[in-house]
Amino acid sequence: MSIRGAMAKTCACLGVAAVGCAGLVADEAQARTFSEIQARGLIELCANPDALPYASKSSEQPGFQIELARALAQGLGVQLQVDWIYIARRANQVNCDIVMDAFSDPEIHEGRLKLSIPYQKTGVALALAPGVPLVQSFDDLRPDQKIGVMVSSVASVVLGKKGLATTPYSFETDMIDDLLSGQIQAAAISPAKVAYYNHTHPDRQLGLAYAYDSEPELGWTVSVGMRKADKALVDAINPVLSGLLSDGTVDRIYAKYGVQHRTP
Repeated sequence: MSIRGAMAKTCACLGVAAVGCAGLVADEAQARTFSEIQARGLIELCANPDALPYASKSSEQPGFQIELARALAQGLGVQLQVDWIYIARRANQVNCDIVMDAFSDPEIHEGRLKLSIPYQKTGVALALAPGVPLVQSFDDLRPDQKIGVMVSSVASVVLGKKGLATTPYSFETDMIDDLLSGQIQAAAISPAKVAYYNHTHPDRQLGLAYAYDSEPELGWTVSVGMRKADKALVDAINPVLSGLLSDGTVDRIYAKYGVQHRTP
């Protein structure tokens, strides 16, 4: 299986919001065309209600996915409705129109999602426990250092081939807890999760390196995923998104959560 194929099957373990993989499951509801969205006056987004910094039901901190989707909806001249889901396959059952942070690779989605232009470069970052000297790549880690990885993830395979000592986890929050307690010295983790932790805990920072810059298999870009959309919706979203990128809106939204916007 290719690395990209493995990403499609283990996306929830790669440090990204699982809803961004919604296009990988079978369709159970008919998607709406852009003209239907305009007639309704709203566009529906699927998001996880408890996944900061990605998304949340909190009105004060809704997450960057929600704020980006609101800006898109405003640019389209419609309202945003959020359908809260925990499991990716529910995206089709509730019939949402879009998901955020979909992998910018049409082959992964096998025609189930149309994609916008990419708006963020991301991947598997390297987090380091407090007091551990900052390094920039996984190759700089020592074989005796314990490294947390998401179970069954591509990162676990890549780091295993490097001869590094990995410990599997089901949740990134558990990796952060063990970094802080010293049970592990490093973690292969989503940069957004670490950046948000540092943003909300200024007195106890974790080291953060964008290690995927030197590991092509562990880096990707993300797009707006449009579930079985027509071409008109793609053509409407792309110029709005381009405007949000060029006027600094995307930068500002990510910065509210301590996350660096990295241009694809």
